[in-house]
Amino acid sequence: MKSILWLWCCCCWAVQAGALTIYRIGGEDLPPPDPGVQHQFVQLSWNDVAEKDYGEARLLTVTPEAIAPLQLDPTVNLTPTLIDRGGQFYVLEWTGWEPKVQDNLLLFDGDPETAYLGDGHFAVHGPAEKNMFFEFGGPFPIRRVRFFPRQQFTDERFLERFRIGVNDGDPLKDGLRGFRTGGNYGASVLDFDIAYDVRENTRALIDVELPPEPVQRLFFQAPENTRGIWEIAEFEIYGEGYVPAAGYISNIIDLGDLASLGSLTWGGRQDAGARVELSMRSGDDDEPSTYWRYTFRGDERTRFDAKGRPLNLTTYTALEKGEKAGITHDTENWDFWSPAYDFAAFQGAMAASRPRRYVQLKADFLSNDHAGGQVDYLQFSVSIPPLATEVLAEIGPQVAPAGAPTAFTYRLKPSLNAGDLGFDTIEIDTPARPVGVDAVRVGGQPVAFTVVRLDDRGLAVRLPPIDLQATEELVEVDFRAEVYEFGTIFSGRVANSARPQEVAQGLTPGDADELTEGAALRVDLETIDGRAIQGLRLIPTVFTPNGDGANDQVWVEYDLLNLAAGVPVRLEVFDLSGRLRAKVFAQAQGSGHSRHAWDGTDGEGHLLEPGLYVVRLTVEADRGSATSQALVALAY
Repeated sequence: MKSILWLWCCCCWAVQAGALTIYRIGGEDLPPPDPGVQHQFVQLSWNDVAEKDYGEARLLTVTPEAIAPLQLDPTVNLTPTLIDRGGQFYVLEWTGWEPKVQDNLLLFDGDPETAYLGDGHFAVHGPAEKNMFFEFGGPFPIRRVRFFPRQQFTDERFLERFRIGVNDGDPLKDGLRGFRTGGNYGASVLDFDIAYDVRENTRALIDVELPPEPVQRLFFQAPENTRGIWEIAEFEIYGEGYVPAAGYISNIIDLGDLASLGSLTWGGRQDAGARVELSMRSGDDDEPSTYWRYTFRGDERTRFDAKGRPLNLTTYTALEKGEKAGITHDTENWDFWSPAYDFAAFQGAMAASRPRRYVQLKADFLSNDHAGGQVDYLQFSVSIPPLATEVLAEIGPQVAPAGAPTAFTYRLKPSLNAGDLGFDTIEIDTPARPVGVDAVRVGGQPVAFTVVRLDDRGLAVRLPPIDLQATEELVEVDFRAEVYEFGTIFSGRVANSARPQEVAQGLTPGDADELTEGAALRVDLETIDGRAIQGLRLIPTVFTPNGDGANDQVWVEYDLLNLAAGVPVRLEVFDLSGRLRAKVFAQAQGSGHSRHAWDGTDGEGHLLEPGLYVVRLTVEADRGSATSQALVALAY
């Protein structure tokens, strides 16, 4: 076997020592992390987001310690801070919807002694009424609208007629709402659902409640009074609760060089009924998007400006409106945003197809009026240089029977350059505890190995020191495991046991072995028959809970298949008349193998009488309720 892969890097080259660096965004009131090994720490601020660096903080309350979705106080008028929050106020002129920042702000300047006048001089060629709308910059939980004239004109300058409309900002509803305005006067057409259409008003003070839906635009229309002048001293808008959607995107973080990306951890809270979705992406340059320009030769588009230079955010922004042909994700140099992490886990492996230099993090808050969330900090670790420039990995077979031990081969093809640290440990994630590891081969030849971990998360094997002279050798790991869900991903990592301070490096799905089919880490099920439950088993079927240490309990085992997320699962015991006698297990579960014990009691410590009992498993899956049951005999 020609010498190959790896790993004890000191056997081959004198490489630079690895450096562990920990980055933290937010949590500035917390002490620096202490991983127990030498490291560098970089503290970043939530407040440092900048559009030029692709950062964004949308509808958030931001402090050095945490970020949270904006929460509206029902006693606070929103209009004075509308523009400062990123909103805008528009009035329909004959030229179209025009933003107003001066005289029309008398509507919400906080001074009830100044007023906005509807003075009767409506332009002949313009709208026959005053039309205006408030743009909040995102959906807000708007609940009340209140307006009135100055105190001395309450009897003569109140509005006789008015309309109030709402728009939730959903583009799929555009053109389908009940009221359209703006199209007849050279303006963009906007549509609204009319909440109030008042035609015979006699009150000076108007205070109305809005429907309990999010509002992104609030429309107000006031025709000319039959008596001429009307006025509004203050137009007040009130909301209550969390904004339904808020988001944070960090600036692009330059790690300084190619780095192995380790784990992402976070702190915060997620209220019941709300979601906090964290994700990340990584890339090779500081430009995650591709910008396109129309050349005005038919529909032709180009990624270059008129002088032949690649477009970037700055030069694209400077283009004329008609030149802008759109923005797309840079698939060549950047990964897509990862699926959302399980927020309740407070940690997860960073998603990266290979070592990267640039990282960006994202937090989306999906709230309701009274339930929100908060992220105190986002923290991640990297190692420079990486363990390897790239490690391609694939698994075979890529189809397996559901819930049956299957022999798999995990194939890795490493590519190491001078300076890479090397690795000697391979970690493989499995959907349940693997049955075992059978062999490890390097370049087709068996090598001695050590199983350092075999648990519910998967397995880890350690290779012996092998002199690294070339990087084209194939590494294969044979193991047995079970699959319970269509499209199960067997992700993996490599690590260096001589450098425990360095992060484990994720594997890149790809064609590791050109002689085998497939180039992925995904395994599908052989058949999909819609079953949620497979193989309810009782061990033993007769048990004697008398305390003698033999067969004192029955073990209930089952497999759950193709459950997209945790669903309600109940394991209960009934007598033959159908009466519920014991609850063994009741909580949310996902796909996988489960095992629970029943000791023959009713849940309150009372032993049931001898006889036959029905053990019933119920799963409330997306496709409906699924049940499976089996008989067990209880004897003394």
